[in-house]
Amino acid sequence: MRYLLMLCGSVGDDALDTDITEPCRAWGEEMTRRGLRLNGMGLRPPESATTVRVRGGEALLTDGPFAETKEQIGGINIIECETREQAVEAARTHPWAAIGTIEVRELL
Repeated sequence: MRYLLMLCGSVGDDALDTDITEPCRAWGEEMTRRGLRLNGMGLRPPESATTVRVRGGEALLTDGPFAETKEQIGGINIIECETREQAVEAARTHPWAAIGTIEVRELL
């Protein structure tokens, strides 16, 4: 089964300002070596987003994130695991879990 790990954090949280890049890269390399990680990447800040809605055939574009919330998605990983428990364990070992939140969802 394939799972999406969504790396979430609160905008303005000082913990997210830490240099987490190298530990995340090392985690990704290890998960890839073990055959679990299929793909992954970080995302630019929410302020760089464009939100697209189509209503009545007209595209409505808004600068910035879709939701007015402090917590935003900062990156994603796609992993393949035999069980949900294995996916949760992979998320638990991700460095991001120590400073933010990781949402684990099975892909259809």
